Amino acid sequence: MTLRGHGRRLLALAAMVLLVLPAAWYVLTTEPQTRFTALGTGGVTGVYYPTGGAICRLLNQQRERHGIRCSVESTAGSIFNLNALRRGDLEFGIVQSDWQHHAWSGSSVFASQGEDRDLRAVFALHPEPFTVMARADAEVAEFLDSRGKRVNVGNPGSGQRGTVERLMQELDWSMDDFALASELPSREQGSALCDNRIDVILFTVGHPSGSIQEPIATCDARLVPVRGEAVDRLIDASPYYSHATLPAGLYPGQEQDIETFGVRATLVTRAGVPDEVVYALVQAVFENFETFQRLHPALRLLTPEEMATTGLTAPLHPGAKRYFAEHGLLDNGDGQ
Repeated sequence: MTLRGHGRRLLALAAMVLLVLPAAWYVLTTEPQTRFTALGTGGVTGVYYPTGGAICRLLNQQRERHGIRCSVESTAGSIFNLNALRRGDLEFGIVQSDWQHHAWSGSSVFASQGEDRDLRAVFALHPEPFTVMARADAEVAEFLDSRGKRVNVGNPGSGQRGTVERLMQELDWSMDDFALASELPSREQGSALCDNRIDVILFTVGHPSGSIQEPIATCDARLVPVRGEAVDRLIDASPYYSHATLPAGLYPGQEQDIETFGVRATLVTRAGVPDEVVYALVQAVFENFETFQRLHPALRLLTPEEMATTGLTAPLHPGAKRYFAEHGLLDNGDGQ
């Protein structure tokens, strides 16, 4: 073959490459681009952190389909998460139902900031009873006996601390009513109780919880009831609170039901988070529901119906609402 023939072949090959490149480039650029999303939870020893981890794990397992990578973040808890969502520092957060209500309404600790009308609900999670645990030698048989004791009220910014302060307002108590009001995070309070640095833990948590079981096993700590007129008034005045019971046998040595009250954990997001991201997250959880329930004991009694409707003050995000509507999980009018 002549040089001229080689030249013609090279030109023909170059033309074919130019014809193929646009198609190849199109394939490359239409592959799902990774979208990163962060989910705020709570302390690593509580229920929020493993629950958030379970949600992210299910979402990440389908990353090839939707291109979303979810990371779980340990935080100070509900109030921190709601403030971070408002600032745009998080895309999702697990928060108590009472603090979802206050953030949406601009009440309680959110009064100075005003209503957060960008807040959106995704779904409800496990019940969270207000839990009081005392040293065996503390002489605390009821919550009211904690007055004058060394009490861990929780770190500022946590839903635990907010619920403590709300109950104290109803009782007309202040922090001065305790011999010590410590502000330890949840991961440190069990060891402080067993080391005799505090007498009582006040904790809002899903059950069963390792952070409750460990002090019971280590230093014979005991759960005590939270009841009385102040609790009744609090429940009557607040639609996000209700009576709750920790059934006998839930923890070693617990021979009787423990009366208390509580809220629910809820997953929330911002209005600006794309619909397809929220839809993909809800789809990942609800289409793998039995797997989700097995990832933590606190999730075992959940039902899809109550998760779509219970304890949600803020409007449902359109991505969540679309999934629930497609699967018949919303009554007429639900989802605002």
